[in-house]
Amino acid sequence: MQTEQAEQGLRERKKAATRRALGEAALGLAMEHGVADVTVEAIAAAVDVSSRTFHNYFSSKEEAIVSVAADRIEDSVEALRSRPPEESNWDALETVMVEDLVGASGQGDPLAQFLFIHENAALLSQEMTAVKCAIDRFSQVVAERSGTDTARDMYPHLQAGAAMLCTRAALTAWFADPAADVVDLTRQAFAQLRAGLPEPQRDTGEP
Repeated sequence: MQTEQAEQGLRERKKAATRRALGEAALGLAMEHGVADVTVEAIAAAVDVSSRTFHNYFSSKEEAIVSVAADRIEDSVEALRSRPPEESNWDALETVMVEDLVGASGQGDPLAQFLFIHENAALLSQEMTAVKCAIDRFSQVVAERSGTDTARDMYPHLQAGAAMLCTRAALTAWFADPAADVVDLTRQAFAQLRAGLPEPQRDTGEP
């Protein structure tokens, strides 16, 4: 029984490694050559598998390209689950979001990847699907940490969605000014949200 479980575990790890390798190859080729000029055949060849094997994991090259960002989010979900239980949800969420932005998962330059995805309209629908899945996954962990229920309570969905929005707002500001510090922008976004999002002071032009 233990041998069967070990073999099954090994198969699952190999499948996960193949999927991740295909996603990284797809993103790398797309960033080098452009989305339109990348084929499923080229992605499969880069990992030394067949096109049929590629389609066992992804329905399209666009899904494969965005999968690196989706996998990074999944890593962040697990990182949130491992945060100390006595830590506040806001502190825990801010920590994992910042770690993701600085590439704590070791999967290349996340900022360059985020920028590439947002500059390619063909990838945006897949990216939005990944974001929705991310909010759902983060909501589950927030519910576990807060003793709430995703089926009955709005709290986990609101907090997970708000945390994701902090990251997206920071990235939007960074896209407009790449010289800015995206980590600082993210922390500013969390600080404003945690303060109740006070309205900014308007400049009336009066002395």
